[in-house]
Amino acid sequence: MSKADFGLDAWFEAHAEELCGSACELARVIAVDRERFDVHDGESELFAVLTRKFVQATESPADFPVVGDWVCLEHHESDAFTSITTVLPRKTLLRRKMAGTEIEFQMLASNIDTAFIAQSCHLDFNIRRLERYLVMVNQDNIEPVLLLTKTDLITPDELEQVIAKIRKAGIDHTIIKLSNVTGEGIDLVRERLLARKTCCLLGSSGAGKTSLMNHIASTSFKTKSVSVSGAGRHTTVRRRLMMLDNGAMLIDMPGVRELGVMSGREGIDERFSDILALGETCRFNDCGHSNEPGCAINEAIASNELDQDHYKNYLKIKQESEAYEKAHAEKLKKGRGSRRPSPSKAKHKKRY
Repeated sequence: MSKADFGLDAWFEAHAEELCGSACELARVIAVDRERFDVHDGESELFAVLTRKFVQATESPADFPVVGDWVCLEHHESDAFTSITTVLPRKTLLRRKMAGTEIEFQMLASNIDTAFIAQSCHLDFNIRRLERYLVMVNQDNIEPVLLLTKTDLITPDELEQVIAKIRKAGIDHTIIKLSNVTGEGIDLVRERLLARKTCCLLGSSGAGKTSLMNHIASTSFKTKSVSVSGAGRHTTVRRRLMMLDNGAMLIDMPGVRELGVMSGREGIDERFSDILALGETCRFNDCGHSNEPGCAINEAIASNELDQDHYKNYLKIKQESEAYEKAHAEKLKKGRGSRRPSPSKAKHKKRY
């Protein structure tokens, strides 16, 4: 294997030369465990840590390495480990608001080409949750592919009703009907796993992600049952980038319980473009979509052209994102005021 097999291209090489010099050693982060980083340089897997200088110069969690990053390395004489000196700019970044009350980003993975979003169409299907996943993926122009799993547990008519709900919400992305029992859709997933491209697998616990991994990866992964209520149980406990037999790379994500949206303006506009387009046709340019005459959105809801729950979810996510964005900006402002500037900040500018 080579670095190119792991996705290194001229874009990353140009940034590496600018930031670290032409002689720097590059590797891709394939796993993160707190302060330990497993990286691959195209020939072998290495254990790496962050340099003290890097940590001191870093202002935000967004600047720390995540699975999928390309990093510059500094080797040590003992060869027992290497140090990460620089994180290269990212083409794409998958992130969410950190779970709980903390107003901060949680970086999930970077440099992803395609995101498979798995949703069980049996007991756990939730169109509003699916819209949140799409906001997260659309935010950085990652291609989404929807996996409707466990199709063997419902009738064909029920499956078509689920698909109709998705289409009514204005979601026109590719849908793959998937059953890990009958094998339906497995080959269609394999066709989208391309050599030197990076995909990730998203979805709630119990959606069948691990069972799917067992079909498409040469390594066997443990699966867990789902409760009668449809609630999933965690199988994947940490993110890891794996090289598949056909040369594609796949990152399996732990099930996400909270999908808070923060600074998701672009993703929201992309996901709810149907609502924005309707808003452009209102009689008044400053229409507030409440009781104004000639409001195209209210007319569309009344005629059942626009699903009211779809519109309510748009308002909820938009307000949530704006509130978190404001709170995060205030937090950063306070942090800068209480921190002495580092002379090496310029080398580690915030990228997101």
